[in-house]
Amino acid sequence: MLDVNLFRTGKADLVRESELHRFAAVELVDEVIALDDAWRRQRFNLDKVRQELNAASKRIGKLMTATGNQDEEETKKLMEHTNGIKKRQAAMETEVDEAKAALDAKLMAVGNILHKSVPICDDEANNVVLRRIGDQRMEEGLKNHRDLCVMLDIADLKKGAAAAGGRGYKLMQTPHMMTKEAMAKCAQLSQYDEELYKLEGEGKFLIATKEAGSHGRDTAGIFRTHEFQKIEQFCITSPDGDCSWEMLEEMIKNSEDFYRELGIAGQVVNVVSGALNNAAAKKYDLEGWFPASKAYRELVSCSNCTDYQARRLGITYGQRRRDERCKKYVHTLNSTLTATERTLCCILETYQKEDGVEVPKVLQPFMCGIEFLPFKKTVDGKPDARSKSNK
Repeated sequence: MLDVNLFRTGKADLVRESELHRFAAVELVDEVIALDDAWRRQRFNLDKVRQELNAASKRIGKLMTATGNQDEEETKKLMEHTNGIKKRQAAMETEVDEAKAALDAKLMAVGNILHKSVPICDDEANNVVLRRIGDQRMEEGLKNHRDLCVMLDIADLKKGAAAAGGRGYKLMQTPHMMTKEAMAKCAQLSQYDEELYKLEGEGKFLIATKEAGSHGRDTAGIFRTHEFQKIEQFCITSPDGDCSWEMLEEMIKNSEDFYRELGIAGQVVNVVSGALNNAAAKKYDLEGWFPASKAYRELVSCSNCTDYQARRLGITYGQRRRDERCKKYVHTLNSTLTATERTLCCILETYQKEDGVEVPKVLQPFMCGIEFLPFKKTVDGKPDARSKSNK
């Protein structure tokens, strides 16, 4: 979430402008300001009550010390008065906590401040193409990855659908589940109400990425599935200077180099403001070229979330110096390196031949030196007469 101090200074207009460019409700900014004012007033009143209680407690102590606890009547009255203050304090603490919760809920709904280089538009068709890699195959009559999977006999799509239903780095194997509290600190739960899988009664969610919900697009084959393997880049940087922005460029370059080595054509796009989730200040997509459909499809998402997630997670940067008024939080970035199934789909379409699929040279050492995979079946799943001669 954003630093609430942005709403208390002259920078509130910066937040309004960012929300306007996100095509979001600008009224949220004013609601945050109003809730913050209310919370601070209640907290001020609570502090006064605490001071009153502290003074009353000191008076009781002095009275008991001075009289040897002989003036029981006055001591009793003062203690009753003190108990009344304690009750008021308890009630006000509850009100302050509720006011803070209401403030945080609204604050979390306000998106990160957009980077000045983000294209302002609410239609992803207007993503800005920054550069292209590789050479596109443009022949007619190429087969799509679904048909190629069938013909190579490397995936049983019908049985798979029946079983699963429809649709400088340190390598880590992450848990497949997260608590709701942890997920809420790094994901926009309201956006995922119909996209996240959760365990009823357990308060736990399966980890996910934004590819899960896509309104029926690209559902054939294994391009878009409910469960898939991927390698993700996660980086934490200093909040100072352009450190995180330089890292964003490095991360997308890592992904570009990966697909360039695979010989896959693609393009890097600067994603428009209206398509960014709340956490991202800027996002690049790397889209691979799928020759059969003659279309670019997303393979990589690379985002700089600046300190938006770190503030909710409480990941501070260094120790606060005496001349610093506020804590500093790290910047967090994430980027796909490869989503296995999608990359495989693109490889199949890119390297297809009339009688099979070539294995990219860079992958041949991992395929026991195999250079070519012949078709074993026809498109309708029947044995391919050519497969015997190919053996």
